[in-house]
Amino acid sequence: MSLGSDYDQLDALGLAALVAAREVTAAELLDEAIMRLERVNGRLNAVVQPMFERARGACGSSFGGPFVGLPFLLKDLNLSYPGVPLRMGSRFYRDHVPMEESELVRRYRNVGLNIFGKTSTPEFGLEPTTEPELHGPCRNPWDLQLSAGGSSGGSAAAVAAGVVPMASASDGGGSIRIPAACCGLFGFKPSRGRTPSGPDSPDLWHGMVAEHAITRTVRDSAALLDVVQGSYPGQLLTAPPLGGSCLDATLQAPGRLRIAVSFDPLLGRSLHPDCRTAVDATARLLDDLGHHVEEIHLPLDREQFIVDFVTVLAGEVGALLRDGERVRGRRGRRSEFEPRTWGLMRLSEAFSAGDCAYALWSLQQFARRWLMALAPYDALLTSTLGSPPVAIGELRPTPLERLQLRSLDFAPLARVGTGRRFLLDAGERLYDYLSQTIPANVTGQPAMSLPLHWSPAGVPIGVQIAGRPGEELVLFRLAAQLEKARPWVARRPPVWAGADAL
Repeated sequence: MSLGSDYDQLDALGLAALVAAREVTAAELLDEAIMRLERVNGRLNAVVQPMFERARGACGSSFGGPFVGLPFLLKDLNLSYPGVPLRMGSRFYRDHVPMEESELVRRYRNVGLNIFGKTSTPEFGLEPTTEPELHGPCRNPWDLQLSAGGSSGGSAAAVAAGVVPMASASDGGGSIRIPAACCGLFGFKPSRGRTPSGPDSPDLWHGMVAEHAITRTVRDSAALLDVVQGSYPGQLLTAPPLGGSCLDATLQAPGRLRIAVSFDPLLGRSLHPDCRTAVDATARLLDDLGHHVEEIHLPLDREQFIVDFVTVLAGEVGALLRDGERVRGRRGRRSEFEPRTWGLMRLSEAFSAGDCAYALWSLQQFARRWLMALAPYDALLTSTLGSPPVAIGELRPTPLERLQLRSLDFAPLARVGTGRRFLLDAGERLYDYLSQTIPANVTGQPAMSLPLHWSPAGVPIGVQIAGRPGEELVLFRLAAQLEKARPWVARRPPVWAGADAL
C-alpha cells in the first residue's frame, strides 16, 4: 500500500503508529503533508505561514510520544513558536516575531507533533468566518464559495481537505466548533482551564478561551487532550482532574444518558430549517441508542446576554490593543485594524470599569442559572450554528454597519457606544449565525460539534453537544458511540488533497 493511500485511510494515531513501527519515517510523512498542502492551498488559502524547513530539520530529532513524527499545523493566534511570525490575522502584527514558546506549543512538540505551518484566522479570532484583510478569505473544501468558519477556519479547511488528520484550534465563542461544523469535522472545546493558555499570554476573555484541536476522528481528539491537558507552574485557571483517560473513554459505552434537546434560537432571531432537521435527526438517533431525550427551553435573555458579552469583549479587545502597543513599541492606527476590531477598541473607551465588571457579573449570574437548569441532564443537544455555512463575504460589515462603526470616531462615545440598541444592531447578523456556541464559553462547559448531518445542498450541518463542567469523559464516550452509529470519516469534500485527487 502506498503512503498516499495509508495517509488517506489512517487518522493521526494510525499514522504515528507507522512511524513508531518504522514502516515510514517522519520525513516521509512530512513530505506527503507538504505535497498535499501545495496541491490545495492555492484554492483554500488555509495555511498562511509555511514552516517547511524547520519541520524538515525536526525530522532528524528524537521524536517521542503518541504522535511521533506526525505533521501538524498551528493556528496563528495566541500561541507563540520561537522565531516564527505571530500575526493573528492583523496588519498591526504583520512583522511581529516572538522569541518565547507557549506552554501548549512545547507540549505539542514533546508528544511528537512536527509543526510545519501556521493556519489562517480572522483578526484576533474575533469573527465566525476566516476572511482577514491581511491574508484574504479561507475557503471551504465542500464549496469554495462558502466560508470555512472561524476563527479556526484555516485549521478546519486543511483537515477537511486531507492535508493533515488534525490541527490546532482555539475557542472563545465557538471558534473550534463553528469551523468543525462548516467543514464536516469533529471539534471539541474542553472545560475552562483544561489546557494551558500561557505563560506568555493571559487567560483571555476571563478564561472563556479554550485551546485544543479540530480532528477527523473522535479518538484523535481524545488522545491529544490526554497528553496536553493539565496545569503548569503559574497557571491561574485549572480544571478538576479528568478522573481517567479520554482515549480510554472512547472505548467505553456511555450508558443510558439523560439528554436535553433545545431548538431555541438562543442568540439568534430564528433557527434555520436545515439546522432544526439536523438536531431532530440527532435526537431521534440518541433515542434509538437508548438514551432518555427530553426537549427543554433554555434560560437565556437574548438581548441582555449580547449586551453583556459585547461589553466584556470590548474591554478585552481594548486591553489587547494596549498590550499590542507595548509589544510593538508604538501606537496602533485605525488603518491597521479591520472595522469591527477598531470599533470594539473604541467601545472599550466608552465603557467604565464598573460597566465591564457589572457585565461580567451579569454573565456569571447567567451561567449559574444555565447550569442549574441543566443539572438534571448529562448533556445538552443543540445545533452548532444558526444556519448552514455562509457564503464568503456574507458576514463582512455592510455599508450601514461600517457607517455605524465609523461613527464611534466622531460621535460622543458615552452616548453612542454604550447605547443598548447600538450594541444589539451592530452585530445582529453575527449573532444570528453563531447563536448556539457562546453560552458554553461563558459557563466553562466542555462542548463538541459532530458532523452527523449534511444539507440537501451537500454541505455539512454540525450538531452541538455540551456536558457538565469537567466531564469531558462523558462527552467522549457519547461522541464515540455516535461516530460508530453514523460514521463520517469516509466523506470527502470536492477539494481533496489525497491520493485519489490525482
